[in-house]
Formats: sequence, C-alpha cells, structure tokens
Amino acid sequence: MKGFILSFKSEFYKSRKTFGFWGAIVLPVAIVGLIAILTFFQSSKVAHTPGMMLWLGYVGIVSGFMGNLLLPFYIIFIAYSVNNIEHKADTWKTLFTLPISKWSVYAAKYFYAMFLVFLCLFLFYALLIGTGDLLGMLKPSELHFSDYNIAAYLGEIYLKLFLASLGILSIQFLMSLVWADFLKPMGIGLLGIIAEIVANVSKWEYVYLIPYAHPFLVLTNLREATRSTITGKTPGAMPSLSIDIITREVWVSLVFAVVIFFIGFFIVQKKSVK
Repeated sequence: MKGFILSFKSEFYKSRKTFGFWGAIVLPVAIVGLIAILTFFQSSKVAHTPGMMLWLGYVGIVSGFMGNLLLPFYIIFIAYSVNNIEHKADTWKTLFTLPISKWSVYAAKYFYAMFLVFLCLFLFYALLIGTGDLLGMLKPSELHFSDYNIAAYLGEIYLKLFLASLGILSIQFLMSLVWADFLKPMGIGLLGIIAEIVANVSKWEYVYLIPYAHPFLVLTNLREATRSTITGKTPGAMPSLSIDIITREVWVSLVFAVVIFFIGFFIVQKKSVK
C-alpha cells in the first residue's frame, strides 16, 4: 500500500504542469462559466420558468455536450497523457527497477487517470450547482433556481457518468500503455466514437455493448426518466427526480474496466527491465 501511495503522489508531481491535469480543471470552469454568463445576460428569455425546468435546461446544455462529445475525447487524452510521460522520457525501465512492485506502479497510474476523470466530473457538478445558485441570487425575479434543489439528482447523474466512462478509460489506458505514439490510441478511440454514433442512429438494440456509447446512453436514459417523471407527476406537485445508477450500460462498463485492468497488468508484468 505504501508503494501505491508513493507512486500515486509521483504521478501527481509528474503531471501537475501538463494539459492532462489542468484540463480536468480548465474545461469545467470554461464551459460552465460560459453557459452561466450566457444565462445571466439572456435571463429574460427564461423568466418565470419553474425552478425545476430551469435547472433541467441549465444542466442539460452542459451535460449533453459533455457526455456526447467532450467526455469521450477527454478520456482518450487523459489515458494517453498519463502513460506518455514515461514513453516520452523513456523511464519505464527506471520505474520497474525501483524498490516498488510493478503492481503498485501500474495501479497508481490507472487510478490516477481515474482520479482525473472523477475530478473533471466533480467540478462540472460543483460548478453547475454553484453557478445556478449564484444566478438565482443575482436575478431572483427572473431566474428561479432557488425554487428547486437539484443537487442530489445531479449527483446521481454525474456518478453514473463516471461509472459509465470507466470502460472507455480502461481501453484507452491499455492502448496508450502498449503504444508510445498518440495516433493509434486516438484513431481507435475515434473509431469507437463513430461506431457508437452509427449504432445509436440506427437504434441497434445491443448498442450498450459498445463502451464508447455508455456516456451517451446515460444521458439518453436520463432524458427519458426525466420526461416520464414530469409527465406522471401529480398536478401542482413538484416531483422528486431520481435515476437508476446501476443499469446495463454501467454493468458492461464496469466489466470492461475490471477485465482490461488485469489484462494491462499482465502486459506490464511482461515488460523487461533490462
């Protein structure tokens, strides 16, 4: 465990000046900040919109763009950047000659990549809640964000997005572990994204077996669950929104993550230190 902690800290120090690390912070700040500014200056267009619908529209703009496009591409880049540090400096052999087990080195890299994805999604969640509440205080007569508390529901959404992203992360992490160049992992990742788009457009019933489709499926199921909740609510009542977190696309994502994680470790075990 000590070796894992040391390796994890080392990953932080090695990557703290890279775009892979700062992207987890800059992307949420830039995107949510832009949407918040636009909402502030165009508040008259959504004046008197009920609090729950206002929140759903505000969250939907950011989450839809992020889940469909930004998140898969960011995961591809994160997986590459974590391993590229060693490829670029040719320090794999040096790492494996240290008095730390290969398991600790490999697991620390993987969980650090997972941490960056979690950090990015958590900041999206926190900034959406924070900016929404701030907008409600700045323009209470037009933006009724304070009329509804969406924090728990939004937390479920982003937790599910995180779990659904682990399959993509594991695949991309394995490829960037094997290949030093960016083109091969990026090319295969792009093919995976194209495959999920084609499968979704054609409404293939087994699309949930494609890991790159999982973030999109989470948001699709989210929209359907939200619509059915709102449609079936008691007149005059404010519905309590919730989603099922562990669904089939999440199960498939977790299975991919676990299986490929151990395949990656097997590959690492075979790496020579001579």
